[in-house]
Amino acid sequence: MKHLKILGIKFIVITVTVLSLFGIFNHAYFGNLLLIGLMTTLISYVVGDMLILRKFGNVAASVSDFILAFFSYWVLASFFIGHSEAIMVTSLAAAFFTACVEPFLHGYILNEFDNFKGERDYEAFGQLQTEFSEELDVPERDKQDYLKHKEDKD
Repeated sequence: MKHLKILGIKFIVITVTVLSLFGIFNHAYFGNLLLIGLMTTLISYVVGDMLILRKFGNVAASVSDFILAFFSYWVLASFFIGHSEAIMVTSLAAAFFTACVEPFLHGYILNEFDNFKGERDYEAFGQLQTEFSEELDVPERDKQDYLKHKEDKD
């Protein structure tokens, strides 16, 4: 049920973007635009949200969703609407607006599914710690004090 809810939200966002941009600028048929929205939703959900988001996190999934959406829009619109230079520009704009919403959907997905929380390999980068060591470069005038202090410590 959670998958259907997320797919529904994603479908609405992508379809509104497709209907708005491709419908206005390319005068396409409504049925073709719904099919482009549906196919892009399914491709983006399976590859971007279920695979990349799970393994690499929100940023990587958002970038990959932009690239995936651009190529999906471009290929599908070229197939259903026809080849023109305006298709590429419209696909780029549609992918941009889709990618603006994706981080919010990814946050919702990460909160909704428990199995995503245990597989976050990408969080290791956020757990860095500074290195502690003794000072290596001691000025000559303080060297005697430093050595004396070190002997007192031991």
